[in-house]
Amino acid sequence: MKKISVIGFTVFCVLIFSISAQASQYDLKQSTPEVERAISNRQSNYSGLQALKAQGAIGETSRGYVHTLVNSPETQALVESENQNRKVIYETIASQNNLGPSGFSLVETVFGEVQRDKARSGEAVQNAAGEWVRK
Repeated sequence: MKKISVIGFTVFCVLIFSISAQASQYDLKQSTPEVERAISNRQSNYSGLQALKAQGAIGETSRGYVHTLVNSPETQALVESENQNRKVIYETIASQNNLGPSGFSLVETVFGEVQRDKARSGEAVQNAAGEWVRK
């Protein structure tokens, strides 16, 4: 049993390092007005999103977006706004880094892993299998 957990831990560490390296290699090469708006909107939404995460009303998906976990029109509106802003940024990163047809999906996955890693203890996150868990 201990051998399996040591191997699992080693694989986990390598994966985390790989994810961090992937995210840092996918940068915005040039800021556009659309990206600047998306970043500004995300900054404006940040405290509201953090409060909703702390309440368990939203969680981070495995694809790099937030998801509503409660039925609330106000929550849904903020989630839709945040996800649209993230999509603008992800599309721009994929395009500017010449990642090809599957590049957008790759960026979503990488940033989903980054967001999951950045989640605070107790927040809802979606694992790679699509299951919702508390970090």
